[in-house]
Amino acid sequence: MNEMTSIIVPCYNQEKYLAETLDSVISQTSGAWECIIVNDGSTDNSEAIIDTYCAKDSRFIKLNQKNQGLAASRNNGIKEAKGKYILPLDGDDKIGLQYIELAQKEFIKNPNLKLVYCKAEFFDAKNGPWELRKYDYDALLFANHIFCSGIFKKEDYQKTSGYDLNMTFGYEDWEFWIQLLKKGDDVVQLDSVQFFYRQRENSMIKSLHESKAQQNQMEWYIFNKHRRLYEEILDSDFSLAEIQNVFQTRQTFKKIKKTFTYKTLYKVERAIRSLF
Repeated sequence: MNEMTSIIVPCYNQEKYLAETLDSVISQTSGAWECIIVNDGSTDNSEAIIDTYCAKDSRFIKLNQKNQGLAASRNNGIKEAKGKYILPLDGDDKIGLQYIELAQKEFIKNPNLKLVYCKAEFFDAKNGPWELRKYDYDALLFANHIFCSGIFKKEDYQKTSGYDLNMTFGYEDWEFWIQLLKKGDDVVQLDSVQFFYRQRENSMIKSLHESKAQQNQMEWYIFNKHRRLYEEILDSDFSLAEIQNVFQTRQTFKKIKKTFTYKTLYKVERAIRSLF
């Protein structure tokens, strides 16, 4: 396996945006890539656009499937990947010209590196920098601060269970990073903007009205799946601000607290009381 990066693009009815995404791929300064476009049962003109790019450049590969959702599309694309590195890229976002080149240099420089990501910006309905905090493993357990298009090794992905199909209301990226990364792992954030996240008007409206119950459900699922890890972290001296990021409501806390040890429960409950 060489230093090639496999870009995995799930696509479901993205005819309005897909060409812009694929143009950002074909414009990379590094030519060491393949792009697997997973057509997730699209019913619009997406497949015709995919075929156009596949005919234009043999590094584009089409993978058709019945509609299975984002997590399954990523997993299925990664299974077919021939590259050493994996870059998930949603079918309406873009990557900067040097993203792959700069990431590959970091991986070559440090063979133990687990993840490379970069600075990011919003575009479309909302424009401007995406303010991401500096990478911190403990903080990541309580609030995601790595966007979906981080670059990692396929061999490290194969040590995980992949993107979780149960994450039906989002947060699948966050849960995957929790699987992939361990405390002390090397992670690099490039000091340049190489990722562009499309903020669509309808997605902004959806976000504003997103059910709090659904958010709590996904948080609860993540915490329950990794509860031993969370107990270890919460039994240590952890900041009130980070605990607040997790237990945003008493409803979430009431459900999660049933699984924690008394020592952990006491620390968290004391912190929660101070928030209200």
